[in-house]
Amino acid sequence: MSQDVSTPPSTYYDPYLNPQLFDGVRTKRVFACLIDIVAITILSIIAYFVVGFLGILTLGLAWLLFPAIWPLVALAYTAFSLGGFNSATPGMRAFGVEMRLNNGSRPYPLFAAIHALLFYFSVTVLSPFVLLVSLFSDQKRLLHDILLGAVIMNSPVDSLHR
Repeated sequence: MSQDVSTPPSTYYDPYLNPQLFDGVRTKRVFACLIDIVAITILSIIAYFVVGFLGILTLGLAWLLFPAIWPLVALAYTAFSLGGFNSATPGMRAFGVEMRLNNGSRPYPLFAAIHALLFYFSVTVLSPFVLLVSLFSDQKRLLHDILLGAVIMNSPVDSLHR
C-alpha cells in the first residue's frame, strides 16, 4: 500500500483505517530488539579489541574509553540505522517494521539518537511500564514513541507482499 499524496498522514497512520500497518508490530519489535542487541554486542566486542590494542600503543591512555564503548556503539548503531534511508535498524528490517514521524516523514539521525536515549532512560527508570503503555495504545506505541511523536509500523512495501 502506498500513501496517496492527498491522504493526510494523520488518517494514514490511523489504526482503524489501516489496521494492516499495525498488525503484529509489538511482537516484531521485541524480536527485532533481540537481533539489534546481538548486533550491538558483536560491534562492541570488536570495539573493545580495537581500544585494547590502541591502549597498548598509547601506553594505556585509550583504555579510558572502555566504559564508554557500549553506550557509544549502541547510540551510533541506532542513530545511523534508524535515522538512515530505511528508517529501521537491521533487526527492524528483518521483521518488516519501520519508523515514521507523526507528520509522515522519515526520522533523521539526531531524532533517532534522542529516541534511543529516551528508550534507555525510560527502560531504566520505568522498566515494566514502558511495555504496558503499548497494550493500551491504538498504534501499539511505547512511551518514548508517544513522547517523541514516532510511529512504528509494518513497512508499507512489506505489506504489499502479503
